[in-house]
Amino acid sequence: MKNLIYYNDLDEQGINPRVMYNRGMENWQTQLKAEFDKATQARIKKNEGQSRVCARRAAGVAIREYYSRKEAQLPNTSAINLLELLKEESHLPADIKEIIEHLTARVTEEHELPVPADLVAEARILCRWLLPDWR
Repeated sequence: MKNLIYYNDLDEQGINPRVMYNRGMENWQTQLKAEFDKATQARIKKNEGQSRVCARRAAGVAIREYYSRKEAQLPNTSAINLLELLKEESHLPADIKEIIEHLTARVTEEHELPVPADLVAEARILCRWLLPDWR
């Protein structure tokens, strides 16, 4: 029964940190900054896989805020699912669709992207396109 949360897995606030990694963050800007900071740190440590994960999570934060501004109700879902949802939007420019394709691409058996792309840089472009007020 791996989906059970045991009380000894909870921190002093009653939160399972493995499930609620961003619960205490104040707002979407703070979440974006944290994910991009983690992506940078992962790159410094030569952990490109973790850097890609952080880029995708940052994109998920931006997508959730984008839909929130449109007053759309979204399920609590993963960044990949949010990227897939956004990909279905008909008004997206071709370069943004390409970024989404890169962010949702599966890595090869060698743990490399099948396309030459910098997901952190591309995630920043996507976030700025979705949220022009983000700096």
